[in-house]
Amino acid sequence: MAITLYHNPRCSKSRQALALLEEHGVEVEVRRYLDDPLSEDELRDLMSRLDADGERLVRTQEPEWQELEDTTNLQDQEQVIRAIVTHPKLMERPIADDGKRAVIGRPPEDVLALVHAAD
Repeated sequence: MAITLYHNPRCSKSRQALALLEEHGVEVEVRRYLDDPLSEDELRDLMSRLDADGERLVRTQEPEWQELEDTTNLQDQEQVIRAIVTHPKLMERPIADDGKRAVIGRPPEDVLALVHAAD
């Protein structure tokens, strides 16, 4: 089983999630989403597999969000997608995705739900 990890190596939670997956012998495909941002279609697909809404997916403490807050509704999936496409830094991290289900790794141990689901 391969899991895609949407990863920011500067983030300690993201590094912890990667280490946990590797410790469990999972084949991990790392996607550094800041260097290789997701398209609108990729974000739609990812969001369809996430058990989360816009409020959990957006890093609302980022300065970029503060600039968009008055014009972007977290309950509107298309507005959230456009905001993240424009500002990839707004996407919560890490996110682990096995192609059927995706989870936000907050806390990092949450990514193991995908590993245990495959057992």
